[in-house]
Amino acid sequence: MSVKSTFDDDVATTSTLLKKTPKNWPVPAPIKEHGHAKIIPIVNQKGGVGKTTTTINLGASLAEYGRRVLLVDFDPQGALSVGLGVNAHELKLQETVYQVLMDPHSDIDRVILKTSIAGMDLLPANKELATAEVTLVNEMGRENFLKRTLATVKDYYDVILIDCQPTLGLLTLNALTAADGVIVPLQCEFFALRGFAQLQENLEKVRINLNPSLKLIGILATMYDKKTLHSREVLERILQAFPESVFETVIAQTVRFPETTVAGEPINTYASNSGGAASYRRFARELVARGGLQ
Repeated sequence: MSVKSTFDDDVATTSTLLKKTPKNWPVPAPIKEHGHAKIIPIVNQKGGVGKTTTTINLGASLAEYGRRVLLVDFDPQGALSVGLGVNAHELKLQETVYQVLMDPHSDIDRVILKTSIAGMDLLPANKELATAEVTLVNEMGRENFLKRTLATVKDYYDVILIDCQPTLGLLTLNALTAADGVIVPLQCEFFALRGFAQLQENLEKVRINLNPSLKLIGILATMYDKKTLHSREVLERILQAFPESVFETVIAQTVRFPETTVAGEPINTYASNSGGAASYRRFARELVARGGLQ
């Protein structure tokens, strides 16, 4: 079976369950004026659901469509940085997001790195970011530090994607307080589905107490394996439970994604003609078409 037919089958599966005709999402129109970036954390309290993969490849796809993109590594594990070929643990403290987060006088432009994708930049992190969470506990307005930091670059970028750690600690709260909306990657696995109810409750608490503008942009089904009954059943339950919140695009499981981590580049360049690359390009088109960046 060809890559295209496999990709089309995954799209058709979602559309069939939603009882809709698959949409041919258009290529986004060029942007005449850049800036006023939408801040979108990629969030899930469960680890291993595809947050980092989604941040990298959605960002790369949006950049291909002419958007200026900033990726923020906001996980002390530094997986986003590593996934873009940066040896995060060799970075000095002053070369990471920790510096600009904790020191309002720091020059963020000196910390932001260019990536291999034109139009896509990176604000890297490493294990030192974990100390920020401890320090922030005693700070006034501790949930607003990242919002203040990103305000200095919002007028340059079109979208800022934040790769969050799999907890609802102060770092993730900072991301949610700064956010215009969130995208939730949801693995097609039963326990991931169960955890989403708790995540919904926490997002509502943040909306009420910290960020009235916070909204759920959508749920992205990830790691879908149509060969397994379990994966198909979970996808069906996700679509039945949240029919208006689930993106039509599905990210299928593939060995290509782990390979891209080793290569240190997005799937768009590592395997440009693969089903995974096609899926994330389609997801980017769907996100724009559905108003996710407005």
